Amino acid sequence: MSFNKWNGGSQPGCEVNMTPLIDVALVLVVMLLVATPLAFESRIDVRQAAQTGRKAEVEKKSERIEIIVLSEDSVRVNRSTIARSKLMGVLGPLLSSSVDRGVMIGCEPGVTHGAFVDVLDQAKLCGATEIAVFER
Repeated sequence: MSFNKWNGGSQPGCEVNMTPLIDVALVLVVMLLVATPLAFESRIDVRQAAQTGRKAEVEKKSERIEIIVLSEDSVRVNRSTIARSKLMGVLGPLLSSSVDRGVMIGCEPGVTHGAFVDVLDQAKLCGATEIAVFER
């Protein structure tokens, strides 16, 4: 039998171990947190989901527009080679039919920085909202 020294040693030490009680309480709280969302989402209405699926519009496929600067005078737009001076006439209709209006621009080795930046500017002027630059 142990005696507490702080009260003169006349009474036995009576300490309650709180660790198991706290462990059980925390487990109950976690179980409550996990089980609460399941009570609200107990069923799925398949009939309503099928009706809303029929009402959805068909989304246009996003076609990637790829521009490669081949030389100072020519560029390749989606596998067709054109003169750099005619880029805005070709790129405008492609961007207007695009969903995301994104353009990927690459450059062959040996093309000057000015020609590459000019193609970037023309793409931006035609309405490209997302321009990605890749290395060839």
